[in-house]
Amino acid sequence: MTTNILSGKIISTQLRQTIKQQVQKNVEQGFRPPGLAVVLVGDNPASEIYVRNKHKACNEVGILSKTFDLPATTSQVELLKLLDKLNADKEIDGILVQLPLPDHIDSDLVIERIVPDKDVDGFHPYNVGRLVLRMPLLRSCTPKGIMTMLEQTGIDLVGLDAVIIGQSNIVGRPMALELLMARCTITVCHSKTRNLKEKVKNADIVVVAIGQAEFITGDWIKKGAIVIDVGMNRLENGKLVGDVEFATASKHASWITPVPGGVGPMTIASLLENTWLAFQKHI
Repeated sequence: MTTNILSGKIISTQLRQTIKQQVQKNVEQGFRPPGLAVVLVGDNPASEIYVRNKHKACNEVGILSKTFDLPATTSQVELLKLLDKLNADKEIDGILVQLPLPDHIDSDLVIERIVPDKDVDGFHPYNVGRLVLRMPLLRSCTPKGIMTMLEQTGIDLVGLDAVIIGQSNIVGRPMALELLMARCTITVCHSKTRNLKEKVKNADIVVVAIGQAEFITGDWIKKGAIVIDVGMNRLENGKLVGDVEFATASKHASWITPVPGGVGPMTIASLLENTWLAFQKHI
Protein backbone atom coordinates (compact mmCIF):
# COMPACT_ATOMS: atom_id res chain seq x y z
CA MET A 1 0.00 0.00 0.00
CA THR A 2 1.04 3.61 -0.50
CA THR A 3 2.13 5.42 2.64
CA ASN A 4 1.58 9.17 2.87
CA ILE A 5 4.00 11.32 4.82
CA LEU A 6 2.19 13.69 7.16
CA SER A 7 4.55 16.66 7.00
CA GLY A 8 4.34 19.08 9.87
CA LYS A 9 6.64 21.43 7.97
CA ILE A 10 4.16 21.86 5.12
CA ILE A 11 1.03 22.08 7.27
CA SER A 12 2.62 24.46 9.80
CA THR A 13 3.85 26.74 7.00
CA GLN A 14 0.28 27.05 5.73
CA LEU A 15 -1.03 27.75 9.24
CA ARG A 16 1.66 30.35 9.92
CA GLN A 17 0.84 32.12 6.67
CA THR A 18 -2.83 32.32 7.65
CA ILE A 19 -1.93 33.75 11.08
CA LYS A 20 0.45 36.26 9.50
CA GLN A 21 -2.28 37.52 7.19
CA GLN A 22 -4.73 37.85 10.09
CA VAL A 23 -2.21 39.76 12.20
CA GLN A 24 -1.27 42.08 9.32
CA LYS A 25 -4.91 42.83 8.59
CA ASN A 26 -5.54 43.71 12.23
CA VAL A 27 -2.49 45.97 12.44
CA GLU A 28 -3.56 47.75 9.25
CA GLN A 29 -6.89 48.43 10.96
CA GLY A 30 -5.07 50.20 13.78
CA PHE A 31 -4.87 47.44 16.38
CA ARG A 32 -1.70 46.55 18.25
CA PRO A 33 0.03 43.26 17.38
CA PRO A 34 -0.54 40.21 19.61
CA GLY A 35 2.00 39.89 22.41
CA LEU A 36 3.66 36.74 23.77
CA ALA A 37 5.88 36.59 26.85
CA VAL A 38 8.25 33.63 27.08
CA VAL A 39 9.94 32.99 30.41
CA LEU A 40 13.09 30.88 30.56
CA VAL A 41 14.64 30.00 33.92
CA GLY A 42 18.18 28.60 33.84
CA ASP A 43 20.42 27.64 30.95
CA ASN A 44 19.09 24.30 29.71
CA PRO A 45 20.51 24.05 26.14
CA ALA A 46 17.41 22.33 24.71
CA SER A 47 15.10 24.89 26.32
CA GLU A 48 17.21 27.74 24.93
CA ILE A 49 16.80 26.32 21.42
CA TYR A 50 13.04 25.94 21.86
CA VAL A 51 12.71 29.52 23.09
CA ARG A 52 14.83 30.83 20.24
CA ASN A 53 12.67 28.98 17.70
CA LYS A 54 9.48 30.33 19.26
CA HIS A 55 10.83 33.88 19.18
CA LYS A 56 11.78 33.50 15.52
CA ALA A 57 8.34 32.10 14.64
CA CYS A 58 6.62 35.02 16.38
CA ASN A 59 8.68 37.54 14.44
CA GLU A 60 7.81 35.82 11.16
CA VAL A 61 4.05 36.22 11.68
CA GLY A 62 4.10 39.65 13.31
CA ILE A 63 3.54 38.64 16.94
CA LEU A 64 5.45 40.74 19.47
CA SER A 65 7.64 38.34 21.43
CA LYS A 66 9.25 39.27 24.73
CA THR A 67 11.72 36.83 26.27
CA PHE A 68 12.56 36.92 29.97
CA ASP A 69 15.82 35.05 30.65
CA LEU A 70 16.17 34.39 34.36
CA PRO A 71 19.11 32.75 36.14
CA ALA A 72 18.74 29.23 37.55
CA THR A 73 19.00 30.75 41.03
CA THR A 74 15.72 32.65 40.55
CA SER A 75 13.45 31.94 43.50
CA GLN A 76 9.90 30.73 43.17
CA VAL A 77 8.66 33.97 44.74
CA GLU A 78 10.55 36.04 42.15
CA LEU A 79 9.13 33.99 39.27
CA LEU A 80 5.58 34.29 40.60
CA LYS A 81 5.98 38.07 40.93
CA LEU A 82 7.05 38.25 37.28
CA LEU A 83 4.00 36.22 36.26
CA ASP A 84 1.73 38.54 38.24
CA LYS A 85 3.23 41.48 36.36
CA LEU A 86 2.74 39.78 32.99
CA ASN A 87 -0.81 38.79 33.91
CA ALA A 88 -1.58 42.49 34.42
CA ASP A 89 0.24 43.68 31.27
CA LYS A 90 -2.41 44.65 28.71
CA GLU A 91 0.03 44.28 25.81
CA ILE A 92 0.76 40.64 26.68
CA ASP A 93 -1.88 38.19 25.42
CA GLY A 94 -0.02 34.95 26.05
CA ILE A 95 2.42 33.75 28.70
CA LEU A 96 4.60 30.70 28.30
CA VAL A 97 6.96 29.40 30.97
CA GLN A 98 9.45 27.06 29.36
CA LEU A 99 9.60 23.66 31.06
CA PRO A 100 11.36 21.99 32.79
CA LEU A 101 11.97 24.41 35.63
CA PRO A 102 14.76 24.07 38.23
CA ASP A 103 13.98 21.57 40.98
CA HIS A 104 13.40 24.22 43.65
CA ILE A 105 10.42 25.66 41.73
CA ASP A 106 6.98 24.02 41.81
CA SER A 107 5.95 23.75 38.15
CA ASP A 108 2.29 23.11 38.99
CA LEU A 109 2.11 26.24 41.12
CA VAL A 110 3.72 28.27 38.32
CA ILE A 111 1.30 26.96 35.68
CA GLU A 112 -1.68 27.77 37.90
CA ARG A 113 -0.37 31.32 38.50
CA ILE A 114 -0.84 32.22 34.82
CA VAL A 115 -4.33 33.57 34.23
CA PRO A 116 -6.25 31.03 32.10
CA ASP A 117 -6.94 33.40 29.21
CA LYS A 118 -3.18 33.97 28.78
CA ASP A 119 -2.28 30.29 29.17
CA VAL A 120 -1.24 29.73 25.54
CA ASP A 121 0.44 26.42 26.44
CA GLY A 122 -2.99 25.10 27.45
CA PHE A 123 -1.65 23.59 30.67
CA HIS A 124 -3.75 25.46 33.25
CA PRO A 125 -6.28 23.23 35.06
CA TYR A 126 -9.05 25.56 33.89
CA ASN A 127 -8.19 25.03 30.22
CA VAL A 128 -7.69 21.30 30.68
CA GLY A 129 -11.05 21.16 32.45
CA ARG A 130 -12.72 22.98 29.55
CA LEU A 131 -11.34 20.32 27.22
CA VAL A 132 -12.67 17.55 29.48
CA LEU A 133 -16.13 19.12 29.27
CA ARG A 134 -15.91 19.46 25.46
CA MET A 135 -15.84 23.25 25.77
CA PRO A 136 -12.22 23.94 24.69
CA LEU A 137 -10.69 27.41 24.71
CA LEU A 138 -6.89 27.38 24.77
CA ARG A 139 -5.77 23.83 23.99
CA SER A 140 -2.44 22.12 24.69
CA CYS A 141 -0.21 22.91 21.71
CA THR A 142 1.15 19.49 20.70
CA PRO A 143 -2.19 17.61 20.80
CA LYS A 144 -3.88 20.54 19.08
CA GLY A 145 -1.23 20.45 16.35
CA ILE A 146 -1.73 16.72 15.94
CA MET A 147 -5.47 17.18 15.50
CA THR A 148 -4.76 19.74 12.77
CA MET A 149 -2.53 17.19 11.06
CA LEU A 150 -5.19 14.47 11.30
CA GLU A 151 -7.70 16.81 9.66
CA GLN A 152 -5.32 17.09 6.70
CA THR A 153 -5.58 13.35 6.01
CA GLY A 154 -9.23 13.75 5.09
CA ILE A 155 -10.04 10.59 7.05
CA ASP A 156 -13.23 10.48 9.12
CA LEU A 157 -12.03 9.81 12.67
CA VAL A 158 -15.44 8.95 14.11
CA GLY A 159 -15.44 5.46 15.60
CA LEU A 160 -11.75 4.74 14.98
CA ASP A 161 -9.72 2.91 17.63
CA ALA A 162 -6.93 5.16 18.90
CA VAL A 163 -4.03 4.05 21.08
CA ILE A 164 -1.96 6.71 22.86
CA ILE A 165 1.33 5.54 24.32
CA GLY A 166 2.41 7.89 27.08
CA GLN A 167 0.28 9.61 29.73
CA SER A 168 2.05 12.92 30.29
CA ASN A 169 0.09 16.07 31.08
CA ILE A 170 1.71 17.75 28.07
CA VAL A 171 0.86 15.19 25.38
CA GLY A 172 -0.73 11.88 26.37
CA ARG A 173 -3.64 12.97 28.56
CA PRO A 174 -4.80 15.99 26.51
CA MET A 175 -4.30 13.93 23.34
CA ALA A 176 -6.74 11.35 24.67
CA LEU A 177 -9.28 14.09 25.36
CA GLU A 178 -8.85 15.55 21.86
CA LEU A 179 -9.40 12.18 20.19
CA LEU A 180 -12.31 11.39 22.47
CA MET A 181 -13.90 14.69 21.46
CA ALA A 182 -13.41 13.59 17.84
CA ARG A 183 -15.49 10.49 18.73
CA CYS A 184 -12.66 7.98 18.61
CA THR A 185 -12.47 5.04 21.03
CA ILE A 186 -9.46 5.67 23.24
CA THR A 187 -6.88 3.47 24.94
CA VAL A 188 -4.11 5.21 26.90
CA CYS A 189 -1.03 3.05 27.52
CA HIS A 190 1.82 3.56 29.96
CA SER A 191 4.67 1.68 31.66
CA LYS A 192 2.26 -0.67 33.48
CA THR A 193 0.15 -1.52 30.43
CA ARG A 194 -0.19 -5.22 29.64
CA ASN A 195 -0.12 -6.66 26.11
CA LEU A 196 0.99 -3.38 24.56
CA LYS A 197 1.89 -5.04 21.27
CA GLU A 198 -1.63 -6.41 20.80
CA LYS A 199 -3.20 -3.07 21.61
CA VAL A 200 -1.03 -1.32 19.04
CA LYS A 201 -1.71 -3.99 16.42
CA ASN A 202 -5.45 -3.36 16.67
CA ALA A 203 -5.23 0.44 16.53
CA ASP A 204 -6.42 2.59 13.64
CA ILE A 205 -4.52 5.57 15.10
CA VAL A 206 -1.29 5.26 17.08
CA VAL A 207 0.15 8.28 18.91
CA VAL A 208 3.49 7.65 20.61
CA ALA A 209 5.05 10.11 23.07
CA ILE A 210 7.41 8.34 25.46
CA GLY A 211 10.91 9.54 24.51
CA GLN A 212 12.42 6.12 23.79
CA ALA A 213 14.14 5.70 20.45
CA GLU A 214 12.26 3.37 18.07
CA PHE A 215 10.47 1.69 20.97
CA ILE A 216 7.50 0.77 18.77
CA THR A 217 8.68 -1.61 16.08
CA GLY A 218 7.22 -1.29 12.61
CA ASP A 219 5.67 -4.76 12.52
CA TRP A 220 3.33 -3.75 15.38
CA ILE A 221 1.56 -1.30 13.09
CA LYS A 222 -1.75 -2.37 11.57
CA LYS A 223 -2.15 -2.11 7.80
CA GLY A 224 -3.63 1.28 7.00
CA ALA A 225 -3.13 2.77 10.47
CA ILE A 226 -2.26 6.43 11.04
CA VAL A 227 0.98 6.79 13.02
CA ILE A 228 1.80 9.99 14.91
CA ASP A 229 5.32 9.96 16.35
CA VAL A 230 5.88 12.70 18.93
CA GLY A 231 9.29 11.40 20.05
CA MET A 232 12.58 13.12 19.30
CA ASN A 233 15.64 11.08 20.23
CA ARG A 234 19.28 11.48 19.22
CA LEU A 235 21.24 8.28 18.64
CA GLU A 236 24.95 7.89 19.38
CA ASN A 237 25.74 8.51 15.71
CA GLY A 238 23.92 11.86 15.95
CA LYS A 239 20.86 10.80 13.95
CA LEU A 240 17.46 12.02 15.13
CA VAL A 241 14.78 9.35 15.36
CA GLY A 242 11.31 9.08 16.84
CA ASP A 243 9.69 6.62 19.21
CA VAL A 244 8.54 4.50 16.24
CA GLU A 245 10.73 2.45 13.93
CA PHE A 246 9.98 4.54 10.86
CA ALA A 247 11.46 2.38 8.08
CA THR A 248 9.25 -0.63 8.79
CA ALA A 249 6.22 1.24 10.16
CA SER A 250 6.00 3.29 6.97
CA LYS A 251 5.43 0.08 5.01
CA HIS A 252 2.27 -0.62 7.01
CA ALA A 253 0.81 2.81 7.78
CA SER A 254 -1.47 4.80 5.50
CA TRP A 255 -0.14 8.04 7.04
CA ILE A 256 2.93 8.58 9.21
CA THR A 257 4.76 11.58 10.62
CA PRO A 258 8.51 11.89 9.98
CA VAL A 259 11.11 12.72 12.64
CA PRO A 260 12.24 15.45 12.41
CA GLY A 261 9.74 17.57 10.47
CA GLY A 262 6.55 15.99 11.78
CA VAL A 263 4.87 17.00 15.02
CA GLY A 264 7.53 19.49 16.15
CA PRO A 265 6.70 22.32 13.72
CA MET A 266 2.99 21.91 14.50
CA THR A 267 3.56 22.53 18.21
CA ILE A 268 5.05 25.95 17.52
CA ALA A 269 2.37 26.77 14.92
CA SER A 270 -0.31 25.88 17.48
CA LEU A 271 1.37 28.19 20.01
CA LEU A 272 1.13 31.04 17.49
CA GLU A 273 -2.52 30.19 16.84
CA ASN A 274 -3.27 30.13 20.59
CA THR A 275 -1.60 33.54 20.98
CA TRP A 276 -3.76 34.92 18.17
CA LEU A 277 -6.89 33.47 19.78
CA ALA A 278 -5.94 34.92 23.17
CA PHE A 279 -5.34 38.32 21.54
CA GLN A 280 -8.83 38.27 20.04
CA LYS A 281 -10.28 37.82 23.53
CA HIS A 282 -8.36 40.84 24.82
CA ILE A 283 -9.06 43.48 22.15
